[in-house]
Amino acid sequence: MTQQIDTDVAIIGAGPVGLFAAFELGMLKLRCVLIDVLGEIGGQCTALYPEKPIYDIPGHPAIEAGELIAQLDRQIAPFAPARLLGHRVERLEGCEGAFTLGTDAGNAVRAKAVILAAGAGAFGPNRPPLDGLPEYEATGAVQYYVRRREDLRGKRVVIAGGGDSAVDWALALRGIAASIQVVHRRNRFRAAPESAAQLDEAAARGEVEMVIPYQLHALHGEGGRLAAVEVADLDNATKHLPADVLLPFFGLSMDLGPIAGWGLELERHHVAVDPATCRTSLPGVFAIGDVATYPGKLKLILQGFSEAAMAAHAIHPIVFPDQALHFEYSTSKGVPGAA
Repeated sequence: MTQQIDTDVAIIGAGPVGLFAAFELGMLKLRCVLIDVLGEIGGQCTALYPEKPIYDIPGHPAIEAGELIAQLDRQIAPFAPARLLGHRVERLEGCEGAFTLGTDAGNAVRAKAVILAAGAGAFGPNRPPLDGLPEYEATGAVQYYVRRREDLRGKRVVIAGGGDSAVDWALALRGIAASIQVVHRRNRFRAAPESAAQLDEAAARGEVEMVIPYQLHALHGEGGRLAAVEVADLDNATKHLPADVLLPFFGLSMDLGPIAGWGLELERHHVAVDPATCRTSLPGVFAIGDVATYPGKLKLILQGFSEAAMAAHAIHPIVFPDQALHFEYSTSKGVPGAA
């Protein structure tokens, strides 16, 4: 059943940054609706790695991605934002103060401003060019995301990649997987320095085996059941790594979908914004989180949280043009409904 929602701000993307934007808007007495193509809130944190520990959220030495989303959901509960989950925004019409957004289900959202918190847009894994890959994907022998660590208990795991995901999962699967081998083509990792140092320490203790400098070459097994991962060094010398599961972490491919056709200024599949307000080139439309770019941008959740606050404050005069905004700290203002 189609519906029309009238609100102050439409937030496209219900990942962690979109959820925090709903909180910041609520604190300024701005109504919002959360719209996401996924059927549940949380974005990549929920869909791809709910059990992955995150280490750079202030006040949390470590917090699993799924728990972070649960906490953010509790934080916005007093404001009860409307939600359109499992809906893809197909079109944007109108102008600042009078936008209409249309979804693939025929729903319409009328809003005075729009926040793009779409993360990486429509995302999918960058797959390694290996023969027979779909057969192993179908059985779960090749996985690009880890939803439950317990599914890998007692498994021989090969991890390929040199970024944060590869390093973090190598650390997170210690004591769960029967063996962990990390394949990377160079000695240095593109990961948080502290995490990379922990990986080196784990390797020194024999908890993780480093397979460097190598890259994926072939998969061996029968009927989609993996027996070994073949890797090759820079001289094309190969060796076989006994394996039950391969986890290739080569990043996500990014597709902005219909957003790319809205006339926004783009830079390499990202939306360019004013770093002081997160305004895009289209008046009334703001972008925060991974989808936004500006000089000095860091792709960190905590930076997205800051951008959410800046965008909310920049939107306030659009919704309430005749009302001065007197900033108050949450410690003195409180949260509606909080004890």
